[in-house]
Formats: sequence, structure tokens, C-alpha cells
Amino acid sequence: MTSDAKIVAAPEVPIVMPADRLTTLEIRAAEQEKTIEELSGQIAEQWKVIERLRKSLEQVGDRFADLEERAGPRHEATKPPHW
Repeated sequence: MTSDAKIVAAPEVPIVMPADRLTTLEIRAAEQEKTIEELSGQIAEQWKVIERLRKSLEQVGDRFADLEERAGPRHEATKPPHW
């Protein structure tokens, strides 16, 4: 049997000097730290909005319950006597 598999050469990777590699890693780490800080700030702002909305929803629920109590007993819908 003959093998039809082809040997593919690995892509050429430029040789990076250790100092350049360290600098690249430091830059990436700094960029990631900045991104994490930005995301953390966005999450904090979203949490404030969520809390504000939760309080508003609770107030609306309380007002609705109060209105229901003041409305008195509910009347069941019945068919008029002529039906």
C-alpha cells in the first residue's frame, strides 16, 4: 500500500529574542489589565441600573397592591338576567 498523505511544513515562526518576547508579554498583560478594569467599571454601572430598576419595580408593585386594596371587593362578571 502506498500512503497518499502529504507532509505539510509548519508555518514559519519568526525567531523572537527573549527580551522582545518578555516585552510583548508585558504589553499584553497591561492591555488585559486595562480591559479587565474597563469591564469591571461597566459591570458596576450595570449593577447600579439593575438596583434602581429593582427598587422602581418594588414601588410599582406596592402601589398596585395598595390600589387593589382600596378598590374594594371584586365583582364577578355575570350574565344579565335577559340572557
